[in-house]
Amino acid sequence: MPKTKTKTYRVWLVGVALAGLLLLLHNPARLVAQDQGQYSGQDQNQSQYQNQDQALAQDQAEPNQNQDQSDQDPPSVVARMNYSQGSVSFQPGGEGDWVTAVPNRPLTSGDNLWSDQNSRAELHVGSTAIRLAAETSLTFLDLNDNTTQLRLSEGSIIVRLRHLDDGDLVEVDTPNLAFDLQRTGEYRIDVDNAGNVTNVSVWSGRGEVTGGGYSYTVVAGQSAHFSGADQLNYDIAQIPRSDDFDNWAFQRDHNEDGSESANYVSPEMTGYEDLDDYGHWQYVGGYGTVWVPSGVASDWAPYRNGHWAYIDPWGWTWVEDEPWGFAPFHYGRWAYAGNRWCWVPGPVVVRPVYAPALVAFVGGAGFAIGGGPGVAWFPLAPGEVYVPYYRGSRGYVERLNVSNTVINVTQVRNVYNERNVTNIRYVNQRVNNGVTVVSRETFINARPVARNLGHFDARQIADAPVERRIPVQPVRASVLGSGAPARVRPPQTIINRQVVATQRPTPPRQPFEQRQSAINMRTERPNQPQPLANQNNQRDQNFGRPTARPLEPARPAEARPASSAVMPRPDARPQRPVAAPREAQPTRPETPNAPRSPMTRDNRGYDDSRGSQGWSHPQARPAPPVQQRNPAQAQEDENKFRNWQQQRQAAPPQNRAPQEQRQPSRSQEPRSQENRPKN
Repeated sequence: MPKTKTKTYRVWLVGVALAGLLLLLHNPARLVAQDQGQYSGQDQNQSQYQNQDQALAQDQAEPNQNQDQSDQDPPSVVARMNYSQGSVSFQPGGEGDWVTAVPNRPLTSGDNLWSDQNSRAELHVGSTAIRLAAETSLTFLDLNDNTTQLRLSEGSIIVRLRHLDDGDLVEVDTPNLAFDLQRTGEYRIDVDNAGNVTNVSVWSGRGEVTGGGYSYTVVAGQSAHFSGADQLNYDIAQIPRSDDFDNWAFQRDHNEDGSESANYVSPEMTGYEDLDDYGHWQYVGGYGTVWVPSGVASDWAPYRNGHWAYIDPWGWTWVEDEPWGFAPFHYGRWAYAGNRWCWVPGPVVVRPVYAPALVAFVGGAGFAIGGGPGVAWFPLAPGEVYVPYYRGSRGYVERLNVSNTVINVTQVRNVYNERNVTNIRYVNQRVNNGVTVVSRETFINARPVARNLGHFDARQIADAPVERRIPVQPVRASVLGSGAPARVRPPQTIINRQVVATQRPTPPRQPFEQRQSAINMRTERPNQPQPLANQNNQRDQNFGRPTARPLEPARPAEARPASSAVMPRPDARPQRPVAAPREAQPTRPETPNAPRSPMTRDNRGYDDSRGSQGWSHPQARPAPPVQQRNPAQAQEDENKFRNWQQQRQAAPPQNRAPQEQRQPSRSQEPRSQENRPKN
């Protein structure tokens, strides 16, 4: 009997064990799911990061917000007009209307500028300065991370090229030639009013002219004169004495070369050149070296003294009124420390990524002010993630953030993949006087914000939800901006004049009315306006993100009037070592009967498809294929080069740049035979 009980007990234990094992094997998914759910409740942020691939796939269902293809990304660079004198007019790409040019408005591909009689203007693209003389028509045919392609249909420009990477293209296209700037230096290009003559002067650097079926090298100390259209006639001479336009540009260069701000920001940050004159740098604990504006009112706040404009491909873009107001509103972050606002520029990188406005918008589509729809925003603080409201891949968003503030890439990815961003606690949303509110009509019609401020309850706005989207649609006034209708504009012959180009420009933009239905932004129509207080309960009070730390017209060179006062050229500051330029004469292809493509010279990685001859553009035409010179042409080239050398030895130009004055002695210069045109 005892043996029977023992056996029965053992069978019962084995059965219980087997049943438990079967139950465990039968429900693994439930156990794992429960465990994951518990983990998510304990640390929601970490769980979301582990599942970022799934979240990204869901977000990609909405293509206007999260496109993970880099070819959809907007350019990382823009141009800025930081100075104008006289009457300067502006035409946004694709539009027919001309308005008065407004300083600090970002300029991009397709935009046009006209400086009228007795007028001048200065532009910057990163560290590159472009200066316009009077009666000059300039167009940005293409402006992106590796290309600056300018259309000069009449007038004069001076280009100071301070930085040039391998693969970069900087080209000035005129009605009879295309000029490729191949080295850092200082260049002047002049086009006569008929568009038949182009002069290219090189104080320092080196470039190549393509036109009329031939190519020509222009080096430091040369002024090359090209006339004709389908067939070019040319000559080379010494650079003439400086005129008033030259001296003005040289002085501007000299001022920039001594910039203190270049110690704290990348020289490729567009707009930094004005910071020295309007503020100072100081150290603030927790932020490092910051810039503090001078002469602002006690109640001054970022993103308040200016207006909003709609600029493709970014969309809504802030345009600041202050003369220094470019870099601090498109790069870095703003912090409130010591009872004042200071700008924290972020890491010094080779080329920080431009943003249209580093702000967060508050309230959403139902936000009301004064009984009508309103828009509210505040500046982002250091360490806070900027989520674009326009198209951009995840890699673009990462570069945009890490190049403008000290931030962890993981945090950027978390916020990028997160649909609901209301659980992020933003510092400046709670700073006194940090939020700016205006009516929808003020926002979309490019009206001055500071003169149209709305009143709001600070406590309510502090708890209002933060939105990725801007719930308003642009109108035509949004595209034209705040500039008044221009009193002057270039003659129609200048507007319609084509230029010669070695690379196909960006396709022209469509007028606003034609592209309004496909604007590059997620938007929604405002709902019935509701009081802001009704939105308080929408906010998630369980913040799942770490809190950021508080706190006259110039003409071609031979027609320039002599100037009695000659200003010495400042030293150029190239960003990379540049070999001493060789004195070279027009070149031709090395292989007979095999014309080279201008876009593949020097193997600099140009897009062959864009440099092909089969393209068309309303403002440009392809440069003819480069031909082989015959013996008579080659001999003529050699004679012209020798004449220039003799002139240079007899009477060096009085306005040569200092770096040219320090060139090696004649015994150390390259032999002239090496610079003769190839036969």
